[in-house]
Amino acid sequence: MPVFVIIALSVYGLINFYIVRRGVQALASEPGARRVFLVLFIGLALSFPLGRILMAFVRGWATSALVEAGTFHLAVMLYAFLAVLAIDLVRLVNAFIPFLPKSLFAAGARTGPVLFTVAAGAVFLTVALGAWNATRLRTVDLDLRIPARSGTAERLTVVAASDLHLGALVGPSRLKKVVARMNALEPDVVLFAGDVVDETVTAEIEAKLGGIMRELRAPLGFFACAGNHEFYSGLERNLACLRACGVTVLQDEAVDVAGAFVLVGRRDPSSLKIQEKRLSIGGILAGSGLAADLPVFVLDHQPLHLEEAEQAGADLQISGHTHDGQIFPIDLVNSLIYELNWGHLRKGNTHYYVTSGAGTWGPPVRVGSRAEIVRIRIAFERAAPVGE
Repeated sequence: MPVFVIIALSVYGLINFYIVRRGVQALASEPGARRVFLVLFIGLALSFPLGRILMAFVRGWATSALVEAGTFHLAVMLYAFLAVLAIDLVRLVNAFIPFLPKSLFAAGARTGPVLFTVAAGAVFLTVALGAWNATRLRTVDLDLRIPARSGTAERLTVVAASDLHLGALVGPSRLKKVVARMNALEPDVVLFAGDVVDETVTAEIEAKLGGIMRELRAPLGFFACAGNHEFYSGLERNLACLRACGVTVLQDEAVDVAGAFVLVGRRDPSSLKIQEKRLSIGGILAGSGLAADLPVFVLDHQPLHLEEAEQAGADLQISGHTHDGQIFPIDLVNSLIYELNWGHLRKGNTHYYVTSGAGTWGPPVRVGSRAEIVRIRIAFERAAPVGE
């Protein structure tokens, strides 16, 4: 962890230094604007690490404000870096293959301040629209037909969400919106695919969130698997909080849900010790002693090794974690890591859905993605008796 922190802070510092240096150069002819830029940008750049450090010792409105400003700066930093990099790449190409008018580089030209204004405006507009977009919560409907084999249900409405990241930045107002939307969808069962709470959650916030969570209504209950952020912020404390809210948390466990299906909840890889391996889905089912012919649903926070659910004969797996990239172009990076970054996929007889999440992590900004709740309407197909 110390090595990771040092590397992360070094990269963070270098990117900010690159942006500041280019900004100062662009505003060389405008000393007043240059001073304002330096104060604002350096202040924002320091707010995130400073807020995080202070939050480890004391929590309050001041530290929360620092962290919130710092998280917005992460989005500003990303798009400012891309803007400056694009400008520098154009300049580099022009140095070898001149195509820009020479007047742009003539003495007295205001190219630098104009470029700075255009780039800063584009960054501000992108982040502002992304912050507005992050507040919009959509419902995604998915209709599936699954072989029943046996079971008590003919139809089932599953409402699923992940990655709320409830804590200092995503609080009770967001959860109220999520709970109201879920109840309006009239679910038979509610499933949470991890990262319900974040590492910044406090005991006071947990108490408020618990009261709201208990307003959820689903006759077959509420179930969750843990994500990496529950582990980062104290797994047992967070799981106890979810259980106190009436949520059944499954950690490499399987349960029979009202005789309709078997639900498997897997441990997140982040919670494993060195050289420790997760139980396989087949191993969890074999050790559960539950009926082998019921439909099998799986909750697995990170959509890694999708073939495991197919090999175990699972009918449906719900995952989260990716946020659908949350902020472009991170979705392009995700597509190189995950077989399924977002949406529905079918492999053999197994359906997969990776949700973009109902909240945000880091900057409360979404560019190129939407927050969502998923309603999966399942029709169980029963095989006709032999001879019919």
